[in-house]
Amino acid sequence: MNIVLIGMRGAGKSKVSRRLSVLTKRDVLSSDLLIQYDNGGKSIADILAAHKGNWRAFRDMEYETIKKITALDGNIIDCGGGVIVDIDEDGHEVFSKRKVDLLRQSGRIIWLKGDIKRLAAKVKGDAQRPSLSETKSVEDVMKRRLPFYQQAADMVINIEGKSRKEVASILHEKIAKYL
Repeated sequence: MNIVLIGMRGAGKSKVSRRLSVLTKRDVLSSDLLIQYDNGGKSIADILAAHKGNWRAFRDMEYETIKKITALDGNIIDCGGGVIVDIDEDGHEVFSKRKVDLLRQSGRIIWLKGDIKRLAAKVKGDAQRPSLSETKSVEDVMKRRLPFYQQAADMVINIEGKSRKEVASILHEKIAKYL
């Protein structure tokens, strides 16, 4: 069984996954890092730029990466913030049943849920994080994704007011019976 971490940008998925790795003695597989690896080490922003900002192409790469990751067992999967979405024919974000189904079949999906305003402020202006939308604010995109995270999650951990170390410890306690 894999431990799958989802959540918005800035929620601390990477830090929590590394701390959880120490507690559980499991390896961490980062979907974003593996996509970067498959693209010659380019940043996500550079990958998107190479595809002329085509988020659909990126979501398809993400799907292929999730297929590879979920073929393995006994790991912590650190998912990119948009793993729960795909892009429809009109260019809108929709729930990604294909990716969430793969993740759910491979383990437990844990949503690290945080305050949207705080998370949006935290990631605003970060050059390593490409723009989520040409027309919508980060906060608007995050609000639109809320029901998708809820739909995907087997378990929700509220991260507000907690250090990443505390979040990892709480998560470890909650999932111990599944390990």
